[in-house]
Amino acid sequence: MNKSLPLILLHSDGHVHTKYCHHASGEMDEYVLCAIAAGLKEIVFLEHMEAEVYYFESTWLTEDDFDTYFSEGKRLQKKYKDDIRVSLGVEVGYSSSHKEELLERLGKREWDRIGVSYHFMPHPEGAYHLNLVSRKEENIRSIEKIGCEKVLADYFTTLTEAVNILPGTVLCHLDAALRFQPGISIGREHTEQIRKLLQAVKSQEMALEINTSGFTIRGTPFPASFIIREAIALKIPLFPGSDAHKPEDVGRYFNKLENYLQQDVLGADI
Repeated sequence: MNKSLPLILLHSDGHVHTKYCHHASGEMDEYVLCAIAAGLKEIVFLEHMEAEVYYFESTWLTEDDFDTYFSEGKRLQKKYKDDIRVSLGVEVGYSSSHKEELLERLGKREWDRIGVSYHFMPHPEGAYHLNLVSRKEENIRSIEKIGCEKVLADYFTTLTEAVNILPGTVLCHLDAALRFQPGISIGREHTEQIRKLLQAVKSQEMALEINTSGFTIRGTPFPASFIIREAIALKIPLFPGSDAHKPEDVGRYFNKLENYLQQDVLGADI
């Protein structure tokens, strides 16, 4: 493999949330100002969209929330047009049983970026959903009871379907599922599923997100280095994203990415 650094635009933070998702803090203005202070040329707000999720708290936007989000975002685009590009996107949590609804809702707006993810899995024995990226004890216990391998197999299969169905532009935090599950690691036992998923990303001409929130959670970004190497081999573009949920997280650990890609990804054997 060519050991030169793959194309990744470190001047753009492609995954930033807002208070409208009900689990982030700070005003959109504050996020933009932090991006400018960090020397970024673009900030991409990527807000949560879900369909018919039954969960004990709401971590996504309603259509009214999206109206407010777009109104505020358009204001900021005008206000900061000489300082930074403000892009308005969506992170779609896929649901195979409600894909038509998601497609309809996506088609009603003009998005600068559409991120694809899968956060909420229907519980096989109950009329509610499990949050696959949650640190809450009730989710961790329920996933353990079902079986981590079974849940992960469903996760990768569903995410591959999502990439093939949704009009996505980037796949978000590919291996972040079960990230707080004790002792779990998403690795080579899932290689074939991951390769099939990356082939779908390639065929749909999507990018792969390098999510720097992983540096805080596990010391490396999402996804793992072997997955990034597979993506580079397929010539899939790489987009960095902080997954910021508060203004000071914008652009976090971007200063580590170049060295990580050069040494831990390209400098390692495949």
